[in-house]
Amino acid sequence: MLLRTPLYSAHLKLSAKLVDFGGWEMPVHYGSQIAEHHSVRNRCGMFDVSHMTIVDVRGSGARDYLRYLLANDIDKLSGDRQALYSVMLNQTGGVIDDLMVYALDQGFRLVVNCATRAKDLAWMDACATGFGVTIAERSDMAMVAIQGPEAIAKVAAVIAARNSGEDSSLVASLPRFGGVIIETRHYARTGYTGEDGLEVMLPADEVEAFWWQLHEAGIAPVGLGARDTLRLEAGLNLYGHELDEQTSPLEANLAWTIAWQPEARQFTGRAALSLERDRGVANKLVGVVMTERGVLRAKQNLYCDGIDAPGLLTSGSFSPTLGYSIGLARVPVEAGSSGEVEIRGKRKPVRLLAPGFVRNGKICI
Repeated sequence: MLLRTPLYSAHLKLSAKLVDFGGWEMPVHYGSQIAEHHSVRNRCGMFDVSHMTIVDVRGSGARDYLRYLLANDIDKLSGDRQALYSVMLNQTGGVIDDLMVYALDQGFRLVVNCATRAKDLAWMDACATGFGVTIAERSDMAMVAIQGPEAIAKVAAVIAARNSGEDSSLVASLPRFGGVIIETRHYARTGYTGEDGLEVMLPADEVEAFWWQLHEAGIAPVGLGARDTLRLEAGLNLYGHELDEQTSPLEANLAWTIAWQPEARQFTGRAALSLERDRGVANKLVGVVMTERGVLRAKQNLYCDGIDAPGLLTSGSFSPTLGYSIGLARVPVEAGSSGEVEIRGKRKPVRLLAPGFVRNGKICI
């Protein structure tokens, strides 16, 4: 039987189309995926992301443990920066998962992908030996993402009506990657759409009331279909597509998430990653644009000019913002700015560029 979030009944009331997503019964849309996509780009929308796994790490060794577990360095968390994106690697430098880590008053909070929950928790436990930490899955919590140019103002108004103007101001003034806990709710200025917004973690028994308050404030519900086209337009990776245990962050456009300094920090996978960096990678992740008719899809072959071995589309879709098809692809590092994608036995010309097509409502290509 599929798992359900605490917002399942709300999705039914809003006539959501529900699908199996990583073992969870989740809304793919509430009537129109494209309208929901535009709602986030132009105004704001809210997503049920309670299927994500929230894990709290506490104890005297929590900081040292996470500096060993993660490729990015949580020592970057200080002052206004309370959230950090990182990858968790195996010993060969492959990506076990990508995640967000948040600083708490005592300890840290991680949010990992739902489909990788079991292996993530097992790996975290295995790496915890000798660090003096407790690792607690927070199945008592839910999570809602509110994204778009109007998101901060809309949520602040909801908070002001429920709490106080002071609490509202705390959230409204959060910097990017900032976070604050107000009573039982953890507000973070993070997201997965390429737009500004918040991700809110709160007790599961409070989330439906919060959802309807957001709805009454004019925030449209958005399903996972639009979440995928939004993240693709932003050039953001999806685990199982751009990332997996056979792919290193160096080949996934994530070199910026690796904190090589200080050299004394021995994070898991560092040795293998260092060797790969020194010898050079064989592949790179690129954005793909196809203005001809047709839709780019994952697993289509991509032939680059002058290179015999084809690359491979890792993600692809019609872009509602651009009006044509876009994708991400892993190609030989020698690939230039053009190629051909094979669709139903026919090759169509495409343009290759740095990942990232739309950010903060602006077209980047």
